[in-house]
Amino acid sequence: MCEGFNFRGFRWMKTMIHTIKEINARKDILPNHTLGYQIFDSCYTISKAMESSLVFLTGQEEFKPNFRNSTGSTLAAMVGAGGSSLSVAASRILGLYYMPQVGYTSSCSILSDKFQFPSYLRVVPSDKIQSEAMVNLIKHFGWVWVGAVAADDDYGKYGVKTFKEKMESANLCVAFSETIPKVYSNEKMQKAINAVKNSTAKVIVLYTSDIDLSPFVLELIHHNVTDRTWIASEAWITSALIAKPEYFPYFGGSIGFALPRTTIPGLKEFLYDIHPSKDPNDVLTIEFWQTAFNCTWPNSSVPYNVDHRVNMTGKEDRLYDMSDQLCTGEEKLEDLKNTYLDMTQLRITNNVKQAVYAIAHALDLLSRCQEGYGPFGTNNACAYIPTFDFWQLMYYMKEIKFKSHEEKWVVLDDNGDLKFGHYDILNWQLDDSGEISFVTVGRFNFKTDMFELIIPTNSTIFWNTESSRRPDSFCTQVCPPGTRKGIRQGQPICCFDCIPCADGYVSENPGQRECDPCGEDDWSNAEKSKCVPKLVEFLAYEEALGLTLVILSIFGALVVLAVTVVYVIYRHTPLVKANDRELSFLIQMSLVITVLSSMLFIGKSCNWTCMARQVTLALGFCLCLSSTLGKTISLFFAYRISKSKTRLISMSPIYRKLIVLICVVGEIGVCTAYLVLEPPRMFKNIEPQNVKIIFECNEGSIEFLCAIFGFDVFLALLCFLTTFVARKLPDNYYEGKCITFGMLVFFIVWISFVPAYLSTKGKFKVAVEIFAILASSYGLLGCIFLPKCFIILLRPKRNTDETVGGRVPTVDRSIQLTSASVSSELNNTAVSTVLDE
Repeated sequence: MCEGFNFRGFRWMKTMIHTIKEINARKDILPNHTLGYQIFDSCYTISKAMESSLVFLTGQEEFKPNFRNSTGSTLAAMVGAGGSSLSVAASRILGLYYMPQVGYTSSCSILSDKFQFPSYLRVVPSDKIQSEAMVNLIKHFGWVWVGAVAADDDYGKYGVKTFKEKMESANLCVAFSETIPKVYSNEKMQKAINAVKNSTAKVIVLYTSDIDLSPFVLELIHHNVTDRTWIASEAWITSALIAKPEYFPYFGGSIGFALPRTTIPGLKEFLYDIHPSKDPNDVLTIEFWQTAFNCTWPNSSVPYNVDHRVNMTGKEDRLYDMSDQLCTGEEKLEDLKNTYLDMTQLRITNNVKQAVYAIAHALDLLSRCQEGYGPFGTNNACAYIPTFDFWQLMYYMKEIKFKSHEEKWVVLDDNGDLKFGHYDILNWQLDDSGEISFVTVGRFNFKTDMFELIIPTNSTIFWNTESSRRPDSFCTQVCPPGTRKGIRQGQPICCFDCIPCADGYVSENPGQRECDPCGEDDWSNAEKSKCVPKLVEFLAYEEALGLTLVILSIFGALVVLAVTVVYVIYRHTPLVKANDRELSFLIQMSLVITVLSSMLFIGKSCNWTCMARQVTLALGFCLCLSSTLGKTISLFFAYRISKSKTRLISMSPIYRKLIVLICVVGEIGVCTAYLVLEPPRMFKNIEPQNVKIIFECNEGSIEFLCAIFGFDVFLALLCFLTTFVARKLPDNYYEGKCITFGMLVFFIVWISFVPAYLSTKGKFKVAVEIFAILASSYGLLGCIFLPKCFIILLRPKRNTDETVGGRVPTVDRSIQLTSASVSSELNNTAVSTVLDE
């Protein structure tokens, strides 16, 4: 005896009968044969399903197969059973005999295994497809932390197993996985309820049938569990047993997958054409009538029962007593409100129709076989309906391909599953009458391994949340841009820490696992959310430091030019003519070159400035120092003459200029080789400070650079040594001492420059070099020329032949007694100095 009466299942049964009658009335399918049926109630239990399968095979309610039913007709195939666990149980027996079994609602993925279930086929998509659809839906709405509750049967267990595998492959997480007990257990039920209540997952998948889900729903209501979004499997999404207005505060907004909806011509009239008086032996119709109208049919032994329920104390309330009220037979089906007469959601009902048609089309192909053109044996034999074996019918079942009454193709693959089809995506909403309506908000298409989720942007989805907005479901909130996921040891990948990106790395999108490195010319912003162009650093003309150095360079050049003007104006005076006037002009020209060459170091570097600046500086100093060397050698010879107290011939001016020429030509040769063989180039330096791009010069060959400036240092050292030896020459004008001090300033500046240059970076490194250039140039200018200009402009009485070239008159005590310049260039002869001891 079954517990309760399933109106939905009764409608499926009546649909099968209606379809068989429809096929028998057709002339294009099995025109010479009539289909019959036997119906066994599985009572939604595995044991009854097994028992029914055995009885079905024996035909005589004896537990031995003879493949004939009680009328003696050939047993062809089985439609059902109504649940995955029941189909699995039945198929393990029917598969032994290779008997075709076509399922209409059993979607458990294990049934695709032809090794275990060789004769099972179905017209409902496998749960592999449904799990794929669920994961696609979860990804579409951005959920990453989802709970799962399943029935404690094959449908629930295998469904959740496949779902979890799909979630893992999509890098999504299942927060918890609990089961609803088939036999009520308060402990197991409370465990499932607590998992739902205590989890941070706000989205929960329910893989269960409506019958198994019913007690779980009552417990959720009892514990007032709200603010959850349920993802429904096709087994309960349209079930009137769950879709009740009083359940809407808890299950409103549920979103799930349903088989395609259709209309079946003539079915409504057939369902209404039912009455116990038509067949007193139809016990199912009598039971339906008694349950639907809560009465007892007269003179009937069929027991009256109602759906059993489990109250909150865990005790079952079952009623099998006869109702005191007798049925009159005048009850009207139009007054009923149950799933039997609900024609709005014909989904699984349509699958029942397709299952019957699948068997009918296979039988039709078998019956049309022509002898000699059949598929069996070496002689191409045919099978015949009165005598065929199950395996012969299975041959045709595997080739099933037919159009439904809606002109849609039904095609099965090698596993007996649908090759293509779609799910409707439904959302529970309340209509104006206060009833729950199943609103289609999208569609999931599948074909072999191709899947497509379609949810239009204009779909109005009801979310059962406090804000009426789409819920969030996460273990850890998505890491914002600028951070990356840090795995928590021993926890799911959806539980993580948000770690800021390192300098130079960014994460532009929320929830990135790794930070992306910026390009060579980019750097991360302060938030580490975007790569921005690096700061370009060079000593610019516009900034204060660069402008100051430019002003100092120009000012130095102007001062040198002013000195040159003074020398030109007073070029015939003894002080200017003393010790080679042309060398003085060359020194002044070289100082203009050096102070202006510092401007080549300012601004954004490019290849030509990199090649020009060091070479120009080196040649400028070479000209200056070689000219100075010509002067200092003259002083050295004069000092030797003064010591020997003899009138020796001093160095001719042509030799001084020859020294300058040789030094400059040698420097030009080295510089040319430097520029030809390993020239300097501009490069972007990102090593010292990654946040900046420093435009500077790669000086090329360090050996050449050292040779160039090493030669200048050598000239400066010769100048210093020769003038240092001749520093006590008793000239009336201390040119020897002035040059000595100039060389000392030169060495002090460049010796100080080396550690300062090496300890600075970027534009300040360039600034240090420019300061050294300007300081040394200003030092030479001040020590060599300013004392002479002072005398020329402010002490003209000293600028005489006597003062410059000989002894100072003793009456003129205002003029200090000093030695004159070494020689005068009058008439191109050397004038010996007069020593005053």
